[in-house]
Amino acid sequence: MKTSKTVAESGINLEILFVGRSNVGKSSLIKEFFGAEVKVGRRPGVTLRPIHVHLSDLLITDMPGFGFMSGVKDRKQDIVKDQVVRYIEKNAERIKIGVLVVDGPSFPDIVDRWDSRDQIPIDIEMFDFLREIGIDTLIAVNKMDKVKESEYDPLLDEITARLGLEPPWENWKHLVAPISAKKGDLKALKGLLRDRLHEMKRDDLFKYI
Repeated sequence: MKTSKTVAESGINLEILFVGRSNVGKSSLIKEFFGAEVKVGRRPGVTLRPIHVHLSDLLITDMPGFGFMSGVKDRKQDIVKDQVVRYIEKNAERIKIGVLVVDGPSFPDIVDRWDSRDQIPIDIEMFDFLREIGIDTLIAVNKMDKVKESEYDPLLDEITARLGLEPPWENWKHLVAPISAKKGDLKALKGLLRDRLHEMKRDDLFKYI
């Protein structure tokens, strides 16, 4: 397994892209999932350029976190977002799967805050963008270990509704994966990724996922 910030891209046939707002746990998720020594920091915005994990002809990409970052100027935040969009547009043909990682407990409040300012929340903008350019997009709802059992389904209903997916969330289990990277509970996402790889006749990559 090789991780790098400037990976040689020869021989890559497909890519799985992880995107999300700063501090939702993307890097921790990838580290837990693939055992990769990606850089994980306590301060939002530590990842400022794509970090790659190269597995056979599969490329796993951890994109910089977008949106508000404490201590990071607005201009730099805009630059990071533009870099993410340009990277996706440039490599859309080989990006077969996109994983939008969201902070489950915080997501509805964040979306409502943006809506109150008549702005499109950046998470929703990214979800729509990935789907519009034809990338099969999954939603990894992270930090579900912080949610009480009685609030689990109602929260997931709220999240899917804000993403434009009609509740109940169970109707979208082929897209939505409730997880906890911190607790190592990634079963739902693992299952969805394997389903996609099986459809691509790439069961040989199961050993990595």
